[in-house]
Amino acid sequence: MAQVAKIPVIDLSGDDQTQVAKDLVEAAIEHGFVYIKNTGKDIPVEAIDGAFEMSKRLFDAPLSDKQACTIQQNNRGWSAMNYETLDPANQRVGDFKEAFNFGEFIDNKAQQPIPPTIAADEPRVSAFRDLCYNLSLKLNTLLGIGLEVTPASFFTTAHARARGPSGTILRFLCYPPRASLTSGEQQPTTETDVRAGAHSDYGSLTLLFRLRGQPGLEILLRDGKTWAPVPVTPPGTEHDPAPPILMNIGDLLAYWTGGLLRSTVHRVVFPSPSPGSSSSSSSGAGGLLEGEEADHGPRYSIAYFCHPFGGAELGPVPSERVRGYKGGVAEGNPYAERRVMTADEHLRMRLKASYAQLYKEKEME
Repeated sequence: MAQVAKIPVIDLSGDDQTQVAKDLVEAAIEHGFVYIKNTGKDIPVEAIDGAFEMSKRLFDAPLSDKQACTIQQNNRGWSAMNYETLDPANQRVGDFKEAFNFGEFIDNKAQQPIPPTIAADEPRVSAFRDLCYNLSLKLNTLLGIGLEVTPASFFTTAHARARGPSGTILRFLCYPPRASLTSGEQQPTTETDVRAGAHSDYGSLTLLFRLRGQPGLEILLRDGKTWAPVPVTPPGTEHDPAPPILMNIGDLLAYWTGGLLRSTVHRVVFPSPSPGSSSSSSSGAGGLLEGEEADHGPRYSIAYFCHPFGGAELGPVPSERVRGYKGGVAEGNPYAERRVMTADEHLRMRLKASYAQLYKEKEME
C-alpha cells in the first residue's frame, strides 16, 4: 500500500488563537493541505448532510434538465462527463466526473440557471455557501496572523464581498464507479485513467467535504514523484460526528506568499476493483485505503473554491517571513512561470486550459 499522507488535524476552536494560526501556517507550508477538525461550530453537521442530499438529487436529475444549465465561461453551471480536463498535458480523455458550479447568490437566488430538481432548495444552497464563506474568512484571518502579515487582515479584506465580484464557486461533484463506464455511451476507462487529473486549485484556498467510505484523493509529495492517498477519516477523528473538513492552499495564496504556502498538486483516482484484489491502477494506491471503498458506487464530494475579488493584485504580501523565503513560487505551483497580475486574469488562464472544448465552441459561434 502506498504511503498515506500524514496531514495535521487542527482544531480552530483552541483558546490560543495565535498558536492555532501558527500551526495552520506550518501545515500549509509543509503540506499545502490541512484537516480542519469538524466540531460543528463553523459548519453544522446537519448542513453538510443536507448539502450532500441536495447534490445527489441534482445529479439524479434528467439529463435534459442538467444540459439546460451547461457551464459557461463564467465558470457556472453543469459540466458533463469528460468535459473538464484538469491535466490536459497528460490525460487521454477528460475527467470521469460530473460537476455543478454555483456562483453568486443574491437574496438566496442563484444568478444562473439551476435544475428544477433543486429549485426549491436555493435558500439552502445559498446558506451553505455562506457558511463556507464565513469559515474561509476565519482561515484567511488566521493565515494572516500566522504569517505576521501587515496588516494581519490583508487576506480577509481581499476576500470581503464588499470589494466586488469574485471567482468563488461552490461545487457539487459526482464521480461514477468504473463499472458504470464500461457499457453504453460513456467513454470506457483504461488502467491509466483517473477520475480527476493532476492539478493545483485556481483560487486562494479550498474547503473540501467528503463522505466516509469514499476516498480517492491523492496528493503529490515534495519529491515530485510519489502520490500519497489522503484518508477521509485520519487517525484520531474516527468518532467525530463528521469527517474533518479538508482545507488546501490554492494558487493565489502561493503567489501572494512567493511559494511559501504550497499550492499542492493533487488528483482523484479510481478505487481498486475489489477489497481482495492484488491488482491496482497506475495511481500507486496498491489496494483499498483503510478498507474504505470498493468499486461499487459513485463518489460524491463538495468543494468550496474561495477567491478574492477579481481585481486583487497577486504580488507578495508585506510579511518578513514571505520576504525571507527563497524557495520561489514554482516549487509549489507549476503555473507560476506565467506572469499574472490579478486574480481574474489567473482564473481565466486556468479555465481556458481546463475547458478547451467550451472555449473552442464559443470561438466558433
